[in-house]
Amino acid sequence: MQCDDPVLGVGPLAADKLEQANINPKTGLATDYLNHFNEVVMLLEMLPAMPDCAEDVLEWTPLDYESHFEKSTFSDKQLAILAFHAAPVNLRTHLEQRVAQIDAAVTEAQEMLRKTPDPSLMADQIAALATNSIKPLISVASGVIHGHVAGEAIQLEGDEAQAEIDAMFA
Repeated sequence: MQCDDPVLGVGPLAADKLEQANINPKTGLATDYLNHFNEVVMLLEMLPAMPDCAEDVLEWTPLDYESHFEKSTFSDKQLAILAFHAAPVNLRTHLEQRVAQIDAAVTEAQEMLRKTPDPSLMADQIAALATNSIKPLISVASGVIHGHVAGEAIQLEGDEAQAEIDAMFA
């Protein structure tokens, strides 16, 4: 590790600074990233009532975490990017895997729209895809941002030492 590698809980990534920026101080990840997906889900779910939203859905493009913040109006976007680099690798990997699933599901909805001559013909199916597939994936991604990964105990900064102490007294 180089001296200038970002470390959660230290210096610019102190817990209070991260909390003030709405970045999880234990994971270094921000739920603001999920807005990128929530916006397209909202459009997908509106398709049955407003088929003209199809154009906006088709304009949506995947963005990785850093790209989202670089393009966003998030006031602490540089802090969010720095904290992302300090986030535990296993959490970043899990988040990236969930994001790939979300991107694939949105791309599937976009392809359904492209293949139909009239968006209203597929609107109910696409809205159901958003509600039943994409939203649950976003919820899982939110869990990862908060340090929860199904089937795996995540050791966050400081947890490892506490686990060793707990084991001595078990």
